[in-house]
Amino acid sequence: MSFRKKRVAFYTLGCKVNQYESESIKNQLLKKGYREESFENEADIYVVNSCTVTSIADKKTRNILRRAKRLNPDSTLIVTGCYAQTNSKELLEIEEIDFVVGNTNKNGLVSLIEDIDNKKSKLISGDIFEGREYEEYEFATLRERTRAYIKVQDGCNNFCSYCKIPFGRGRSRSRKLESICKEITTLVEEGFKEFIIIGINLSAYGEDLDKRICLEDLLERVAKIEGVERIRIGSIYPDKISDRFIELMKRERKLMPHLHISLQSCDDTVLRRMKREYGAKLIEDRVLSLKKEIPNVECTADVIVGFPGETEEMFENSYNLMKKIGFTDLHIFQYSDRENTLASKFTDKIDNKTKKERADRLEVLKKQMKEKRLKRYEGEKLTILTEEIKEDGYIYGYSENYLRVKAKIANAKINEFVRVKIIKLEEGLLIADGCERD
Repeated sequence: MSFRKKRVAFYTLGCKVNQYESESIKNQLLKKGYREESFENEADIYVVNSCTVTSIADKKTRNILRRAKRLNPDSTLIVTGCYAQTNSKELLEIEEIDFVVGNTNKNGLVSLIEDIDNKKSKLISGDIFEGREYEEYEFATLRERTRAYIKVQDGCNNFCSYCKIPFGRGRSRSRKLESICKEITTLVEEGFKEFIIIGINLSAYGEDLDKRICLEDLLERVAKIEGVERIRIGSIYPDKISDRFIELMKRERKLMPHLHISLQSCDDTVLRRMKREYGAKLIEDRVLSLKKEIPNVECTADVIVGFPGETEEMFENSYNLMKKIGFTDLHIFQYSDRENTLASKFTDKIDNKTKKERADRLEVLKKQMKEKRLKRYEGEKLTILTEEIKEDGYIYGYSENYLRVKAKIANAKINEFVRVKIIKLEEGLLIADGCERD
């Protein structure tokens, strides 16, 4: 294959786990002499790493695939990821696609590309539930300015009634502690100070390992690595915010006071039908306990509106509890049927108009809660890790509790800790003046 035939472009949809895996595949190809192209440019090979968490994600994947082939009709088009795993037959009907590679074979994508001329079958996939152990990706960690993402877990055993991710990712599989620590140590040597622990269901970390450990054990071990300054968690279920977890956040300075909570609803009936393993009372107890014990902790959450059978009263129950808790941000999704899920067979669907009205009401609440939470910091001091310098001399970074801050700092450098004083809130952004370098 000539060098010209080694131009490769990636488009990744969905979660940070998908992005982490794309980064690994891309870096393996770069080592073999391939050249990365922007997805908007002409390339010889296009790789689309797909998501299937919502029907919108499915539609976007299909649109991206057709767009790629228009950029270079002679290119090789490969689709991988969760949508490729769950809907391979549907994707095989799209004429433009050359190969459909499921998550079961994603780690072998580099070998496929190297031997692409000898592949006769368009479909390269297997049974996602056959995988029993975590499959390592070559270290090529997803880097985002000053932060590095560390994948520690894959798959999910919960089978919530609305979610098809277990069919795309398989059963829960945990990465060994030694491998995790080795990757983080390597990244510390490269200069990274902040690490975000990610997985499909972090709450299940360790359940499948021979030596039974849990997420708290993992966090304690990572915190002991010299050079690690900040640790963040990608997402957690509310029932996993245990007393031990709260105590760990309270005493371990490296564990940042911010949590993204996989909430989905705050109504007992909806949660039962979703097959979530907690109720509204637990949500209230755990999150408010966390906020009571951890100074300035900020919480964000995922929430689904318009789940089948959700009455106005049930929606109000969710709305009122979220308002009482006071989230800093919400990721709001309107329910959509996912094939092979239990909820897709429910007959008491909510109409699109009602779903949109409820989503709009939550959007208003989200803005109100965010403004109220952020206004509390006017006049306060926060420590930011600087990550971006604009032409106007302003520097941007995130505080301990993951609040974005804009500050004027003399002789600013990227990737340094700076203590700043918040002077005002401006269009959802905290503005700071003056600083002290840590």
